[in-house]
Amino acid sequence: MPSLIADWRDRPTHRRVWALAAPMILSNISVPLVALVDSSVIGHLPHAHQLGAVAVGASLYIFLAWAMGFLRMGSTGFAAQAAGRGDGAALRQVLAQGLLLSLVLALFLGAIAMPFGELALVLMQPSSELHELTLAFFHTRLFGLPAALASYALVGWFLGTQNARAPLAILLSTNLVNIALNLWFVLGLDWGVVGSARASVIAEWTGALLGLSLTGKALRAYPGQIAWAALQRWQSWRPLLTVNRDIFIRSMALQSVFFLITVQGARLGDATVAANALLLNGLLLTAHALDGLAHAVEALCGHAIGARDRDTLRRSLVVAAGWSLLTSLGFGLAFLFGGHLFVSLQTDIPSVRDTAFGYLPYLALLPLIAVWSYLLDGLFIGATRAREMRDSMLLSVLLSLPCAWLLSAFGNHGLWISFLLFMALRSLTLGLCALKLQRNDGWFSGFESASSQQAPPRTGNGNVVD
Repeated sequence: MPSLIADWRDRPTHRRVWALAAPMILSNISVPLVALVDSSVIGHLPHAHQLGAVAVGASLYIFLAWAMGFLRMGSTGFAAQAAGRGDGAALRQVLAQGLLLSLVLALFLGAIAMPFGELALVLMQPSSELHELTLAFFHTRLFGLPAALASYALVGWFLGTQNARAPLAILLSTNLVNIALNLWFVLGLDWGVVGSARASVIAEWTGALLGLSLTGKALRAYPGQIAWAALQRWQSWRPLLTVNRDIFIRSMALQSVFFLITVQGARLGDATVAANALLLNGLLLTAHALDGLAHAVEALCGHAIGARDRDTLRRSLVVAAGWSLLTSLGFGLAFLFGGHLFVSLQTDIPSVRDTAFGYLPYLALLPLIAVWSYLLDGLFIGATRAREMRDSMLLSVLLSLPCAWLLSAFGNHGLWISFLLFMALRSLTLGLCALKLQRNDGWFSGFESASSQQAPPRTGNGNVVD
C-alpha cells in the first residue's frame, strides 16, 4: 500500500499520463458526440423507425468496422515498443503494414457486407419500414470503410510514438465534419437517414487523408529507412499478424455481444431498439472518455516494456487507474441524476423516451463496472499480450451466454442485466490474467522475440540492411 501511495504522488507520471490522455479524451469524446448528434437529428424526425434505422444500420457497420479494431491496437503496441528502443526502421515497418492491412481488409469486408446485412435483418425480423431504411443507411456507410480502417492504423501508430496531437487532429476533424454535414444534409437538405450516412462517409475520408499528411513530420523524430523487401517476407509479418489475429477474435466476440443486444432489442419492438441505442450512446460516451486514459496506458506501458523499465510501468498503471476510477464515478453520478435530460436531448418521440427512462439505473452502473476492463485492455495492448485478451474475452462471453438465456424471459431488463454481468466478467478475467503475469514477471518476458522479428536488421549507422 505505501508503494501505491508513493506511485500516486509521483507528479512527473501524472504529467506524462495527462499529456497523452487529455488530447485523446478530447478527441475520443467527439466520437460519441457524433452518435448523439445522429440520434438527436434523426430522433426529432416524426417516426421511431427512422431513429431505429440509424441505430440498426450503424450497429451493422460498427460490427464490421470495429471488428477491425486490431489495426489500431496492434499498431500501438508494436510502435510503442519500437519507440522505446529508438528503432525508426521498425516504426516505418509497423506503419506500412498497418496501412496495407487496412486496404486489404476493407476490400474483403466490402465483398461480404451486403449479404451480411441481409442476413442480419432476417435474424432481427424488423418492420418493413425499418428494414428498408436500415439497408439504405448501411449500404451508403460502406463507402467510408477503407478510410475508417486506415484511420484505425494511423491513430494506433501515432499513439505508439506518444504523439497524441495527431490522433486528436484526425478524430476531431472526422467528427466535427460529420456533425456539421449531418446537420446540413438531414435538416438543411432534407436527405433524411441516407443524408446522415453520407455525412459519415465524407468525414471518414477527411480524417484518413489528414492522418496520412501528418506521418512525415512524426517520422522525422525517428531516423531510419524502411526495408521494402522485408514486407515481402512472411517472417516480418508474423508477429503483427499473430497479435492482430488474437485481437480480431477478441473484437469479434465483443462486437457479437453488442450485435446480439441490437438483435434482441429489435425483436422487442421499434421503440425498444431505439431506446437501447440512446442509452448505449451513454456507454459510448463513457467508454471513449475512459479510453483516453487507456490509450495513455498503452503508450506509456508499451514504451516502458520496450525500455525494460519496471518502475515506470507500475507508476503509469497506478496513476491511470486512479484517474479512471474518479472519471467513472463522475459519469455514473451524471447518468443517475441527469439521465432524463440525456435521453430527452436525443429524442422527443414519447414511446422511445418513456422506454429509455425505465432503464437509466443500468446505464448509471455501467461506468463503475466497465472501467477496469478498459484500463486493463490498455495494459495488455501496450504489452502486445493479445492472446490473454482473446482468452479472457471468449471466457467472458461463454460464461455470459447461459445467464443471458435464463434472463431472456425478463425482456429488456434481462437483456441489460446480462450485459452488466458480461462487463463485470470482462474486468474479472483480465484482472486475473494481469495478476498471473505480474507474479511471473511476465510483462517483460516474451516481447523481445516479437520485437526482434518485427524489426529488420540494421547497420551500425541505423540504415536498414535488405
